[in-house]
Amino acid sequence: MTRKVNTAMIMAAGKGTRMMPLTADRPKPLVEVAGTTLLDHVLGHLRDAGVGKVVINAHYRASQVEEHMAKYATDFQVDVSDERDLLLDTGGGLIQALPLIPDDPFICVNADNWWTNDGENTFIRLMSVWDDEAMDVLMLLIPFSEANNTQGRGDFDLDADGRLSRRKPDQQAAFVWTGIQMLSKRLINDPPSDVFSTNVFWDRAISNGRCYGLVHQGMWFDVGYPDAITATEAKLKSHAPR
Repeated sequence: MTRKVNTAMIMAAGKGTRMMPLTADRPKPLVEVAGTTLLDHVLGHLRDAGVGKVVINAHYRASQVEEHMAKYATDFQVDVSDERDLLLDTGGGLIQALPLIPDDPFICVNADNWWTNDGENTFIRLMSVWDDEAMDVLMLLIPFSEANNTQGRGDFDLDADGRLSRRKPDQQAAFVWTGIQMLSKRLINDPPSDVFSTNVFWDRAISNGRCYGLVHQGMWFDVGYPDAITATEAKLKSHAPR
């Protein structure tokens, strides 16, 4: 039976440095692709999956994020985890937001990627695969060859049981992380400092054999820098139903 998850954390506090000059007057989640903001794109997928509560962190131009989320008051229960005073990175952001997250597990999604679903909603697929006895992390992955606009050499390899391992030094990894995952709250503890990356949690889960992957069904795009937006829009247009 599919595990119903009602809460999603949207990571939206970054400064958007790679997205300059588009982020000179707005936070990265409010940059548009094909006429839709990155944030609206994520929220649309969450709404379609029946998610009812959204926690979103905010630092750079935080008031714009708050104002935008106010438009969704009838769609979601919204809480903003305020990082105006100090940008906490992804791991520190999760630690601060944890008291606002009632669900265990919960969805966590970055606001700088774009995807299409080939069939079932991506978040529902994650919920249906989650195994609480085996998993602390379930990441949505895309094969490296299908990761549009990606930079680098991939992130993870996947074994026959669905467990993840890190890319080996000086080698190509088979999969790229999409910025979408489910996490158990039991993993979000013992922070090494106030500011740190979610990599700390992932490495714990990997070492304990509790970090799993699910391969995405559909298209996925890294839209973290300006040139990627034009490329994404062109590919979306070429694949649009006629």
